[in-house]
Amino acid sequence: MAMVMAPLAGAHAEEQDRFEQAFDATFGTETRAPRDYAPEAQSPFHRQIIKLAEGSKGRIGVAAIDLSTGESVSVLGDQRFPMASTSKIAIAATFLEMVDQGKASLSSEYPMLLSVRSVPFSTSVAPVRRGEYKSALELIDLMITRSSNPSTDALIAAVGGVDKVNDWARRAGIENFNLSRDIATLVRDDGEFDPAVHIDERDSATPLAMVQLLSGLYQGKWLSASSRAVIIDAMERCRTGTRRIPAMMPEEVTVAHKTGSLNNTSSDIGLLTAPDGRVIALAIYVTGQGTRLNREARIANIARAIYDGYTAPGSFYARAGYAETSAAY
Repeated sequence: MAMVMAPLAGAHAEEQDRFEQAFDATFGTETRAPRDYAPEAQSPFHRQIIKLAEGSKGRIGVAAIDLSTGESVSVLGDQRFPMASTSKIAIAATFLEMVDQGKASLSSEYPMLLSVRSVPFSTSVAPVRRGEYKSALELIDLMITRSSNPSTDALIAAVGGVDKVNDWARRAGIENFNLSRDIATLVRDDGEFDPAVHIDERDSATPLAMVQLLSGLYQGKWLSASSRAVIIDAMERCRTGTRRIPAMMPEEVTVAHKTGSLNNTSSDIGLLTAPDGRVIALAIYVTGQGTRLNREARIANIARAIYDGYTAPGSFYARAGYAETSAAY
């Protein structure tokens, strides 16, 4: 496990130098600097995304794939970032697999699990109390559209705990995914490390893993058509993160997404459906940048650049006649 380092404080050059030296001494300069592992990564499109994901003020991870062509792009795509509430897509998928197998029903009712105030790190699992009973369909809807934590913990309990979610991900072939705690515990103990300068394996995933998750769900690899529709419909009605992926999208683009927010980190993962039917899966994880508004602005700009890079007339790919198929999926 990497050592914890003091976060970057202020904009003074001397402090920034000390921050970068400490970070690089622990992780190496390649960890902080944007990079793309594909040998063809010097396309104009890649260079644009790398520029937008420049990480001197905090790590930024990006992965995207055009599902119609297989063209992909990534920046720090294989590096771990805090999933925060983006993990809720996998939690929903785990429960819906049980529905498909006849082990549960969307009409089954479970109690929302409400956090009980406790001292951070005082227990291995944060205490909760039972709240109102709701159907599984209602819990999934609240979990994705409004990022309800009590609904999420109800579903984690319903599937048998976080290990069941990890098991689902492994069976789906998603390796770089790890849900370690329920949401009540994760939120209570948030702030233990600064994700801009520390990589915590707990409750983390890589951007590439999350794009793999989105791609497989969209393509119907693991769930029935009806279960797949439950997740994507809820993602299309997501009410959180209006300043993130949806912020700069053209009105005619359908955005299905799920946000995540924790200490010094903001994220958004989703599916973009263009007017011509092209679908792009993308995952953007941003740490640092000074403020939440700055992190959200980075997400919005990167998302729009990805969309334009794949779809706009005279786009980078169209101008260069450039095509890439990633082996990461």
